[in-house]
Amino acid sequence: MRKYFYLSAVIAHLLVWLAGATLWSPFYWGFAVVTPLTLLGLHDASQKKRAVLRNFPVIGHFRYLFEAIRPEMYQYFIESDTDGAPINRENRSLIYQRAKGELDTLPFGTQRDVYADGYEWVNHSLNARTWEGPPPRVMIGEGTCEKPYAASLLNVSAMSFGALSKNAVLALSRGAKLGGFAHNTGEGGISPYHIEGGADLIWQIGTGYFGCRTPDGNFDEDLFRAKATADQVKMIELKLSQGAKPGHGGILPAAKLTPEIAEIRHVPLGHDVLSPPAHKAFSDPVGLLKFVRRLRELSGGKPVGFKLCIGDQTEFLAICKAMVETRLHPDFITVDGGEGGTGAAPLEFSNSIGTPLSEGLVFVHNALVGFDLRDKVKVICAGKVVSGFNMAARIALGADLCYSARAMMIAIGCIQARRCNSNHCPVGVATQAPGLVVGLDPDDKAKRVHRYHEETVHSLLEIVGATGNTDPSQLTPDLFHRRIGPSEVRCFDEIYDFIEPGALLYDPVPESFERAWYRASSDRFR
Repeated sequence: MRKYFYLSAVIAHLLVWLAGATLWSPFYWGFAVVTPLTLLGLHDASQKKRAVLRNFPVIGHFRYLFEAIRPEMYQYFIESDTDGAPINRENRSLIYQRAKGELDTLPFGTQRDVYADGYEWVNHSLNARTWEGPPPRVMIGEGTCEKPYAASLLNVSAMSFGALSKNAVLALSRGAKLGGFAHNTGEGGISPYHIEGGADLIWQIGTGYFGCRTPDGNFDEDLFRAKATADQVKMIELKLSQGAKPGHGGILPAAKLTPEIAEIRHVPLGHDVLSPPAHKAFSDPVGLLKFVRRLRELSGGKPVGFKLCIGDQTEFLAICKAMVETRLHPDFITVDGGEGGTGAAPLEFSNSIGTPLSEGLVFVHNALVGFDLRDKVKVICAGKVVSGFNMAARIALGADLCYSARAMMIAIGCIQARRCNSNHCPVGVATQAPGLVVGLDPDDKAKRVHRYHEETVHSLLEIVGATGNTDPSQLTPDLFHRRIGPSEVRCFDEIYDFIEPGALLYDPVPESFERAWYRASSDRFR
């Protein structure tokens, strides 16, 4: 309760002085109010742990008052309209507790309605195990690349400098450096703050080719080579589409475009920065794979993959057919769910376009298995991954490792104010306004990112041990259950079809793939 000490002291001080004000002059009364509030404001503005108080001295305490008497008033005033928002109350509390190093256990047992539709759980074993040793890592590019990368099971998902403030990028990068996990740059390019933070970087290249583009917006090989060969860059991720706005392209509002960001991205000032909906460097599946190979060569042999949200299944099967025909393949594929986050997207794209993560992940895993490619390509998943259970469920459905974006933002202080697209983020996370950015202290928040990552990976490994397994890769769909009705429960392998290795190499193919398989061709996307 330390964070309430100063406010309580000021209130007590006010009560004493106000009592005295009934006996003395109005000047005395005014002095009694101004003095303690001024002292409180000075304290708030100088501390570094709470961006709300640093950016909004004195009045920011009202937020903590609501929080102190939750769940009733805090949830009503602060969270009543955010149940459908990126991360719900329960998970947000979990992230805060882990990031701050607070106790993350809960009293009174299960906090959810176990009989509600959608409730999920994993079966435990009477032969449960205790995890020993460091967390396992996933080798990406082994056998294909000169410089394969051993990735953490959980990494910072793609969020660009520009969408995020410099202090937010610094905090994420320093936290990833402390914890030994990777930081995806987002399509905005590699900024000085990514470099200063020191983390292993996954450089994302979007349709705008920011940081490696010609003046007319085409891909520039020389600029790419100069940056991709830096030791800090460990992998290259080519973004085909994003879960929150697939088929639309990225958006950076002009209000958030500073001269520094424009220089990093190689774009002009004064306009919204809009990425094209599709790439100019290729136009068909074979062209995509050749471009992936070229990026691997230009980067000096580093792992290269692509990110997409599944849309028309024909197109992904066309890419798989091209992999078989050309014997070219990416080192990894990132599957983003339609529920993926963003700071700015049209409502219809955010709500109604793109396959949700679970369905998209199972489809990609099945397609790679069906074409006998699964052992060559690692799968990364992104989309509301918050907890160890989220990670375990996604790994059981086909992922090798995970990205997290919104949970990492919450770890550095995001309060889901939902002002990301306005440049008015009150805690300095998603804004370029200097007066708000200063509220976020990178050193303090880096420690929170590190703690959140460490505790969440530890939670995953405890779940793995509880199932009687010794490695996350041993998690299987039959261990996980979902309630789909008041009296009906199904295992994941009953909800989703999983096909046999090589099943898509020859006709006839499994019925669930038949229509898209016959339409797919390696010489076109659709």
